[in-house]
Amino acid sequence: MTPPESSRRAFLAASAAAPLAGLASAQPADAPLFAYVGTFSSPLRDVLPTQVDLPPGNGRGIHVFRVNRTTGALTAAGVHEMGTSPSHLAVNAAGTCMYSANETDRQGDTREGTVTAFSIDRADGKLTPLNTVRSGGAGPTFVSLHPSGKFLFVANYFGGSVAVLPVLADGRLGAATDVRVDDGKVGPTRAPSAPPGSFAFSGHDRTHAHQILADPAGRFVLHVDLGLDKIYVWKFDAQKGVLTANDPPAVALPPGDGPRHVHFHPNGRWLYSVQEEGSTVVLFDYDAAAGRLTARQTISTLPAGFAGSNFCSEILVSADGRFVYVGNRLHDSVGIFAVGPAGTLTPVADEWTRGNYPRSFAFDPTGRFFYCCNQRGDNLAVFRVDRAAGGLAFTGQYVPVGNPSCVVFLDTAGR
Repeated sequence: MTPPESSRRAFLAASAAAPLAGLASAQPADAPLFAYVGTFSSPLRDVLPTQVDLPPGNGRGIHVFRVNRTTGALTAAGVHEMGTSPSHLAVNAAGTCMYSANETDRQGDTREGTVTAFSIDRADGKLTPLNTVRSGGAGPTFVSLHPSGKFLFVANYFGGSVAVLPVLADGRLGAATDVRVDDGKVGPTRAPSAPPGSFAFSGHDRTHAHQILADPAGRFVLHVDLGLDKIYVWKFDAQKGVLTANDPPAVALPPGDGPRHVHFHPNGRWLYSVQEEGSTVVLFDYDAAAGRLTARQTISTLPAGFAGSNFCSEILVSADGRFVYVGNRLHDSVGIFAVGPAGTLTPVADEWTRGNYPRSFAFDPTGRFFYCCNQRGDNLAVFRVDRAAGGLAFTGQYVPVGNPSCVVFLDTAGR
């Protein structure tokens, strides 16, 4: 295939040639750094005919790797076999437990998905299951922890619901303390913000809760519904684990654009939302005292002149807050944007993902390396990050994993 935006890739290759300060890690050489890759390990069945994302289930469960701190290379360290597609993972702050959203599990009359809690052996990275509970809806696709570590949030894509699960003292999960089911008018099948000639249609058939996370202070919880084109804001009772609608309860995106994921800037005052079908990023000002969002900028995730279909996926703000990275599926690129003094975005480059259908990506704990999960390409591609210019330079390393969906890290030296 022809890599997109070759001229921009040339710019990134040049910028990445600059030396990276502090490349020699000060971490103890014998303290392992682990990477965990969640996968689709069984086919998506019994889904609506509009579902465009149908991975064949080439993964084996949760794949464990040991990370070379200097080169970013991943060395296989085992697999926790699971046939329920642990497609999203979260590690607690202490680095002792992990939680997986088991997207293709089906339990009970409502065919709910499940969430599994694991303990982590910090010497070899091995996972030991603690327990598995129902997720509060079908197709759990995202999990995140409250800053207190006492609650796990789950977004159920096919169930159109979000749930709050208590985290017990030993890391196990309790039954949901709250479940909220999305309701409202589903947006149109064509996104007004999409590129010319786009047929990108993935979630405007019903409600689809795609992400849920707490704000940095833990006072409010945000969740994104792609089908309703809304970002919901909830007040969160951190004692009872209960969600209460904020005032206003939600902010709307253009009907049909399909918000998928959001990410807070490190300053906590700006929130960036990526729209799956509209191929846009929207900058919101965030009022942390009131839990309110105000849109201020909308920018395309794609290079000027692009036409046709594209499905956006992940969005990440760099730890230093200087750059935003956005995944483009079908265009198969990472759009890179510089963050201005007021939070507004300016395009920097588009980097080819070296694979097909980049579902998600993540930085290693140092921010020196960037790992892209190419879902249909059955691999992860490893990039070196130019932290001064924001660029990504492919290291030449491909990591074979069937249908990778997400990657998370555990640095045993840093916790």
